[in-house]
Amino acid sequence: MLTAAGVALALGSTVLGPAIGFPQALRFSRVVVDSREAAPGVLFVALPGARTDGHRFIADAIARGATGILARDWPSDVPLEHRTAVLFPVGDPLAALQQLARRHRDESALRLIAVTGSVGKTSTKDAVAGVLGRRYRVLKSDGNRNTEIGLPLTLLEIEAEHERAVLEMGMYQIGDIAQLCGIAHPQVGVVTNVGPTHLARLGSIERIAAAKAEMVECLPSDGTAVLNIDDPVVARFSERTAASVVTYGLAATAHCRATGIESAGLDGLRFTLSWRGETIAVQTPLQGRHHVWTALAAAAVGFGEGLSVAEVASGLKGLTSVNRLRVRRGMNGAALLDDSYNASPASMKAALDLLSETPGRHIAVLGDMLELGSEEEPGHREVGRHAARRADCLVAVGERAAWIAEAARAAGMTCVRHFLSRNEARASLRSRLGPRQHVLIKGSRGMALDLLADDLSEA
Repeated sequence: MLTAAGVALALGSTVLGPAIGFPQALRFSRVVVDSREAAPGVLFVALPGARTDGHRFIADAIARGATGILARDWPSDVPLEHRTAVLFPVGDPLAALQQLARRHRDESALRLIAVTGSVGKTSTKDAVAGVLGRRYRVLKSDGNRNTEIGLPLTLLEIEAEHERAVLEMGMYQIGDIAQLCGIAHPQVGVVTNVGPTHLARLGSIERIAAAKAEMVECLPSDGTAVLNIDDPVVARFSERTAASVVTYGLAATAHCRATGIESAGLDGLRFTLSWRGETIAVQTPLQGRHHVWTALAAAAVGFGEGLSVAEVASGLKGLTSVNRLRVRRGMNGAALLDDSYNASPASMKAALDLLSETPGRHIAVLGDMLELGSEEEPGHREVGRHAARRADCLVAVGERAAWIAEAARAAGMTCVRHFLSRNEARASLRSRLGPRQHVLIKGSRGMALDLLADDLSEA
């Protein structure tokens, strides 16, 4: 828990209290950047942004009971008599937030595990936390709180009882992950894969790889890089780190390996896990064969943190909240596989594989995949060809999804429809859904196919 004196010391800032002699031992239970989350005991950070400025909401934060304010200065719309919180005046509130988080993290004794990759970061982070939870008290970042704002907020939630922290690290440009590592100081870094996600921004797979490699380059010499050996780009990251390397995958050379993989569709996975001469049968609720790499990454971290083979297997069996896909009751008795959170060629194909393992008729509702750059058309066509082998009927939604539809038809699929908008697709699907149908809904977040899933759901 933060104190007013500790915040001032970490930031080199004065403490401006509402009255002379304001107690320096004042404690803050939480740090927030949204004034709507302000309450007594909360420190509100007024972040300037492209669309709005948090300084405009200081009055609202105080009205909700905020005890502390981290900002450039008191805004003119907060009269003297309403300045009932302590103020920490700083030149750059975002830099101050990061500095405060860095100091708070460094004052803790916990070990920190960071996860990055083009696909599967959040699922892997959740799985790692779930496995480590078999022995340790674990803090993990919520959702995809993986940015220069979200990551510091998570670090500021570290309490004395936490023994491990598992954080996701995202990136927008080269240098982003290095910046996050400079704040969090991880001892363990997990890299899941390198793919064309963000290709439109970075321009090449090589630049994406350079951005992701910052994770292992920042690790200390006594740290551990946990790498997916089945991804050739990630496997080469072993040459870019001073840390020790643990690999996971299906390759015979992997330190942490899976064999005998069996997918039970929505009921999860079974496989044999091998680690340093020991093997154990594993059953996990992770859905789809592609999640074997998620399980292996979590197992590799667990082994590195001292867990036994039995503890790791037990942790993998208990991963009940990791799956991003939601199974929902659809109209007319259909089952919806709502995987609308995001999409890339690799995750699209993995979701189609899972769809094909469900009983009954298979309908794939696939939307545009964004930020693929030069891989945009090839990536969509690749998904279309895969859909032709995995689904009975395809509904493509969006301008780019026309390539999915064209490739599926060229591959011999006859039940193919293409719509430019969600509304058109909704009207068509509503009249066609029925019992013993499994309907996959997936696309990039910008396509908002979650709204289509809501429209087609009865629950």
